[in-house]
Amino acid sequence: MSDSTIGSTATSVADEFGIIHQELVGIDGELYNEDQLPTAPIARTWNWVSISALWVGMVVCIPTYLLASYLIGSGMSWDQAVMTILLANVIVLVPMVLIGHAGTKYGIPFPVLLRSSFGPAGAKIPAVARGIVACGWFGIQTWVGGFAIYVILNTLTSGGLAGDPLPVLGINAGQFACFMAFWALHLYFIKNGTESIRWLETYAAPFLLAMGLALLAWAYVNAGGFGAMLSTPSQFAEGQPKEGQFWSIFWPSLTGMVGFWATLALNIPDFTRYAKSQKDQLMGQAIGLPIPMALFAFIASAVTSATVVIFGEAVWNPIDLAEKMGGTSIIVALFALIVATLTTNLAANVVAPAHGFSNLSPKAINLRQGGYITAAIGVLMFPWILVDHIQGWLIAYSALLGPIAGIMLADYYLLRKTKLNVEDLFKHNGIYSGSNGWNWAGVLALVIGVLPNLPGFLASVGLTGETQEVFRTIYDYAWFVGLFVAGIAYLALAKILNK
Repeated sequence: MSDSTIGSTATSVADEFGIIHQELVGIDGELYNEDQLPTAPIARTWNWVSISALWVGMVVCIPTYLLASYLIGSGMSWDQAVMTILLANVIVLVPMVLIGHAGTKYGIPFPVLLRSSFGPAGAKIPAVARGIVACGWFGIQTWVGGFAIYVILNTLTSGGLAGDPLPVLGINAGQFACFMAFWALHLYFIKNGTESIRWLETYAAPFLLAMGLALLAWAYVNAGGFGAMLSTPSQFAEGQPKEGQFWSIFWPSLTGMVGFWATLALNIPDFTRYAKSQKDQLMGQAIGLPIPMALFAFIASAVTSATVVIFGEAVWNPIDLAEKMGGTSIIVALFALIVATLTTNLAANVVAPAHGFSNLSPKAINLRQGGYITAAIGVLMFPWILVDHIQGWLIAYSALLGPIAGIMLADYYLLRKTKLNVEDLFKHNGIYSGSNGWNWAGVLALVIGVLPNLPGFLASVGLTGETQEVFRTIYDYAWFVGLFVAGIAYLALAKILNK
């Protein structure tokens, strides 16, 4: 197999956004559109600063802010919560960088890379599975941003947008209108593509960091310190209500925190394909992900601790906090939240499903149209209901995404030794085509990787009664179990089925 990124290349071609790609010869037309072809060297302009800014833009969002509240609510002290979040992101950084390597080396997006381990037809399954998860998150983030707009307008009009919930929807007309207005804002960036998203992330990142630090300063000054919550001991400590139960909470919490960005660990090639070098993608991700996540978790913990002193209650939700701050502060704070939500949503929850849906029928659906499909599904998932089930959902889909990551890593590093023949990724009868486009080693390994977590998942969502303790324990480690089981199964099946 060739270690070349472009092989026998003819000419360059621009996609619908004007980005230049390598045009390959001898490939099957129905397996590609211009968006999926290898990124040309001239289009690989993202340095480590750009990639770090991309991550800061994604990290600073309301769901991230709320992660610490879930952990502290389960009994952790603030420092235990922050360290759990930091550790989880150091862990997920490893597959993030490893899978990102393929994007930088070959300039290909996530669905095309999947063809190496699943085949051109089989790759559609994990690509769409990743896309559906992102559609859910897209809807949740759009709801959060729309609700911030609703709070601003409702405050300025002295409750003029308040009203009774609409039938079927369960939210009032003002809330739905603000949600749809924020949804429509996303369509501008979907229309203008990845470079418009990078532009937004680059300029928004310093603004969002400044707003976070300003919020921290406001809390410190108004509370005369950060309050007693930061000195409150863990509920798992000796003499506390949950003494000795730390590890039973820690492991499923760690799995959930890993699951938070496990989605991006899969489709990170969608971004690293624009990186100037492997050093840029490595440094950009290492600087942009774990530390900002831990910093933002600390800001959330410290500010919430201060709200106990300032308002007499712990206020975790930043929208509720902005509402309580009043005056012009509410507008500044909620504007920052709207920007934060937009930057996260576009990068984390639009690009991956857009590529995934495009991969279903590349000649009929380009990246822009895939983005529009994503936006439509995000509305239909009723995100204002889904948002109340984030923590359980994080563990549930990590049980699916862990196996996909395990298969990709086993294929790219252990089986292929990082060497891919790019042209064959676009051929029905190439070396990756398997049986009529299906690499059954990948498909079966995915099923095998999910199976150990299935009993725990069914019990957690109430579809079955109590399950055995061993399956509950396995489900607590869902992402890790799926990754290793599927990876090992893939290597064994590839040896048997793909002689």
